[in-house]
Amino acid sequence: MMLQSVFRLLLPFSCLALSASASLEKRNATGATVEAVNISSPDGSAHARFINIGAAVVNFWVKDKTGNFRDIIIGFDNLTEYTTAAAATDYFGPIVGRYANRVRNGTFTIPISKDASGPGKKFQLVENDNNGTDTLHGGSDGFNSRVWNITGSSANSVSFSLLDPNGMEGFPGNVFTTVTYTLQNESTWHFKIHALADAPTPIMLSGHHYWNLEAYQESDDLGAHFVQFNSSKYVETDGNLIPTGVLGSIEGTPLDFNAAKSLGDSINQTTAGEFCGTGCVGFDNCWIYDDPGLTSTPKFSIWDTNSGIKLDIISNQPALQIYTCNSVANVPRKVDQGGPLANYTDHSCLVIEQESYIDAVNNPDFGIDPIYGPDRPYVWESTYKFSVVQK
Repeated sequence: MMLQSVFRLLLPFSCLALSASASLEKRNATGATVEAVNISSPDGSAHARFINIGAAVVNFWVKDKTGNFRDIIIGFDNLTEYTTAAAATDYFGPIVGRYANRVRNGTFTIPISKDASGPGKKFQLVENDNNGTDTLHGGSDGFNSRVWNITGSSANSVSFSLLDPNGMEGFPGNVFTTVTYTLQNESTWHFKIHALADAPTPIMLSGHHYWNLEAYQESDDLGAHFVQFNSSKYVETDGNLIPTGVLGSIEGTPLDFNAAKSLGDSINQTTAGEFCGTGCVGFDNCWIYDDPGLTSTPKFSIWDTNSGIKLDIISNQPALQIYTCNSVANVPRKVDQGGPLANYTDHSCLVIEQESYIDAVNNPDFGIDPIYGPDRPYVWESTYKFSVVQK
């Protein structure tokens, strides 16, 4: 009841925003003015920069094992690059949504049904992937390419908000989303995403951040990046990375990271299995955590033996998507990552997304309810803890 009251309070302002700034909310950020906010941990252990385009993180500096800062986020030095049409399809650092990952045929029903076969009211989204056969990250004008409002900032925190109107990209209901990024002591990054809808609608959000824990100083591959997380199952997909509805076993496959191993070396083992789609080498997969709830211990760990930088993630999300930069369009690197003469290349970085089961909106057998509304807010929270290892 309290949340309904909050939404009723917000709704008049939302309607005003829709009428006054429809041209801002209903187009991508092409040509928009970039606003940047820099924040730092109180103890100076980490620094980051965020922009209003996609509420994206564009720089993230932490110390390596020698005590030197490295910017380990992939992206652009020139922030106006984030407003281009090409950048909107790169997904460098933003919040992705209203529904992250892919939606089969760009369709779903409410209540949800297998492959939108019904019963239930059917909705058609903008299909922006696989030659217009499915929807990726919310459509051609998803959360990643919108201009977000900066609603507050301090020395170590910044908050953004976005009103996604009813019918945008085909989604029903108005959705009001807030994102808060906070840098805490000891190189700890906490961020949370809250969304509230005024009608039943699918919501799945995540941060789409490209990482290289070496900042390209020692190598341009992921061979020294070691990964460990506990997962027994993954979401099987077809050649277009659309879930089949089957949760497959990772046993005996390159997808098994229950024991720590090199991510770069594992990429070479994916060729036969085509785990990232037809003819693709690398990972672009959704794993189901063995412990899906929020715990005080990390669900996911990655570290680089060259830089010594380690990342442990605590999250309330039940699943994990890893994408190993299998197709990077020769984007020039940042200057402090060896650019601009050198480019980002395939398999030289990775995306780590804490999220729910992908395309659950078309797979009720997953047992996941992806529909949110006035009586059910969407809540996403994660803590990224950086440290150093000497080996």
